[in-house]
Amino acid sequence: MSQYDVEPLMSKASILAKYANLEPLDTKVMAEYIWIDGFNHLRSKTMTLEEKPKSLDDLRVWNFDGSSTGQAPGNDSDTLLKPIAMYRDPIRRGDNILVLSACYKADGSANHFNHRDACVKLMEKHADQDIWFGIEQEYTMLDYYDRPFGWPKGGFPGIQGPFYCGVGTGNVFARDIVEAHYKACLYAGINISGVNAEVMPSQWEYQVGPCRGISMSDQLWMSRFLLHRIAEDFGVKISFHPKPILGDWNGAGCHTNISTKDSRAEGGMKVIEQYLEKFAKRHMDHIKVYGEDNDLRLTGKHETGAIDKFNYGIADRGASVRIPRSVAMKGCGYFEDRRPASSIDPYLVTGIIAETMFEC
Repeated sequence: MSQYDVEPLMSKASILAKYANLEPLDTKVMAEYIWIDGFNHLRSKTMTLEEKPKSLDDLRVWNFDGSSTGQAPGNDSDTLLKPIAMYRDPIRRGDNILVLSACYKADGSANHFNHRDACVKLMEKHADQDIWFGIEQEYTMLDYYDRPFGWPKGGFPGIQGPFYCGVGTGNVFARDIVEAHYKACLYAGINISGVNAEVMPSQWEYQVGPCRGISMSDQLWMSRFLLHRIAEDFGVKISFHPKPILGDWNGAGCHTNISTKDSRAEGGMKVIEQYLEKFAKRHMDHIKVYGEDNDLRLTGKHETGAIDKFNYGIADRGASVRIPRSVAMKGCGYFEDRRPASSIDPYLVTGIIAETMFEC
């Protein structure tokens, strides 16, 4: 018997439904604490609360074994979880909540993998610039055996062309997961602004934003958690690798759209050009935090710029940065950094963008 003859261990959502509507005898609720581990992945665990919290101040600082998540040595493993954002729970519903948390050492300093603290300081320092972000999160669905979901066993689908924003059987795969995730994000309070099928079959994109400052990264991480969590019910894996399939297939990015108070004002096009002149000087500094294996994606092909060069253009999806034609015509607005990979830590990306625009 080969591994492909074994039935995947899928979530039994239909059985769980028998218990999902059970109400506690009192005011107790469940709080799912969620954090980023030492591998740029997500972890979570649940705490019972005596009652629904009114604010973050009502939530306690928790802890976990950091040695099991790549975040601490075994002889000093207790890592603190500090609540930073709270959302409605679309999985358990009711008064239950999702709690995005940041990781800290026992002395109160940020854990080595907590990049949020530095990002918060940058956003607070430049709050007067009123920075708006919008991130386009691309991802690929895989089956239980790490094959792109819906692809023929031992083979490949037709060439790219009919899949981008596709409709119809054979052109799109697993739309039910996409729809469930979309509704779950809206229920949770995440500012998800749209979805679409992408160029490679089984690759999708959703957009979060516009969001001000630190809330952009908080909301993107929570949206990723919900995507993973919902895909569990369908026995599907979510890959954020920037080039999950080598060859003549599009990679996956996290295009980051940026605007500021000055870029949105009259004459903002000149401001955007000034920002991009600074981007050009720090291109490789940005590339260092724009995602692992991004060299496999940024080849100058498949709607990407080359990883070792910086350029920008109007309506140019082969550039490092695209200025939308509508922005060029209006003379103000936003621009799209197309370099970030789908696997980015958005705290690092939005942080270095703010740093480059206002401190360089």
